[in-house]
Amino acid sequence: MSGSRSTKTMGGLTIGTLVLTTAYTVALGSNGWLWFAWIVLGLATLGMLSTRDT
Repeated sequence: MSGSRSTKTMGGLTIGTLVLTTAYTVALGSNGWLWFAWIVLGLATLGMLSTRDT
């Protein structure tokens, strides 16, 4: 059960980070490091989703 909760938390964090990165890009211009970090976070989330027990 703990794995499911941490996966949901990671997913929420990924979506929240996407929203913040997009807002930063709109307000202040693109920052490649922010997008790189978001991609890494997204890949980590996908990895957690693909290895979770159903």
